[in-house]
Amino acid sequence: MTYRNLFAEAGIPEEEVAKRVRECFDTIYNGPEGVRFYENVGDDMGYITDTGNDDVRTEGMSYAMMVCVQMNEKEKFDRIWAWTKKYMWIAEGWGQGYFKWSCSLDGTVRGQGPAPDGEEYFAMALFLASHRWGDGEGIYNYSEEAKAILRATLHNGEAGRPGKPMWNHENHYIKFTDEAEFSDTSYHLPHFYELFAKWADEEDRPFWKKAAEASREYIVKSSHPVTGLSPEYSDYDGKPMNPAWAKRFKQRHDWFFSDAYRTIANIAMDSCWSGENAELADLAAKIQRFFIEDRKGVDDGIFEIDGTLVEDHAKHNIGLLATNAEGSLAVLNNSKADEKAKEYARQYVLKLWNTPMQTGKYRYYDNCLYMFAMLALSGNYRIY
Repeated sequence: MTYRNLFAEAGIPEEEVAKRVRECFDTIYNGPEGVRFYENVGDDMGYITDTGNDDVRTEGMSYAMMVCVQMNEKEKFDRIWAWTKKYMWIAEGWGQGYFKWSCSLDGTVRGQGPAPDGEEYFAMALFLASHRWGDGEGIYNYSEEAKAILRATLHNGEAGRPGKPMWNHENHYIKFTDEAEFSDTSYHLPHFYELFAKWADEEDRPFWKKAAEASREYIVKSSHPVTGLSPEYSDYDGKPMNPAWAKRFKQRHDWFFSDAYRTIANIAMDSCWSGENAELADLAAKIQRFFIEDRKGVDDGIFEIDGTLVEDHAKHNIGLLATNAEGSLAVLNNSKADEKAKEYARQYVLKLWNTPMQTGKYRYYDNCLYMFAMLALSGNYRIY
């Protein structure tokens, strides 16, 4: 498999690219107080803080483990996993085998239920750790831990397993939570499911293969045909979240905002890990075109998925830029892309290179997305 270094293709020396990727990692994990958001705990644990909410989330912990395995940082990977297993894992009862989505910095529980994006990232990071470093014992038997997570996501609610599954078994879509019958487009990771179809319990592999194809179809049907934008939450028919659910969450999630920024990044990684998909790549090109042409190059704001502006400034503007730039992988891997789309994709690569990481209170989410984009565009977001 070829992992393209789009920064190098843009004329940036490879040694500068490698140095920049390392600097990004060090900013998050080893920077000074007020800059980093990783913390060691005792002799063998560590956590990532969501600086915007002053808590620890399965989203961030699973992202951090993925970054660590990509960067060959085994000690930090093991520390994060140890903290996760001690404080976030649900050992028995409802949701057995899942993880509590939010804890305070001291490990006390804030959110009892799971958020499925954490589980899928935990499983993939553990599989890659197994292949890169080998399995250890106990919680460091990475491949067995990954299989157990995926087993729970599909089979909770069956005989002897309390709770509900995280995937709808009829349509093969990931659910927003185990108890919700709607989805979040940015949770759909077909490139993960292709590998789960090779590495999960053998009897579940056909399900994961179908989930990969179903997710690609869902990304398309939940994205606007002109702008390419997708909502944060959407029903199984792909339409933005039903207003009745909005009342439950006390805020809108039918718009293109925070969660939805990640969809173009997922499209990019599917093109990298699974191969060219012209229909998905076309969505990535439409999103880049929307921000370059309609928004005059400003990667910021909250929008209806048809492009109607709701607010002209959002707190995760650097994260939005990073994911839009990561989408360049899908566009440039698409043999059917036209020259304008390719030019916009190349512009985004340089735009990210010339943009510093986020600072301040909301740096956690933005810089997680920034780190992933730097790994992907430098050819360092790999299957092991």
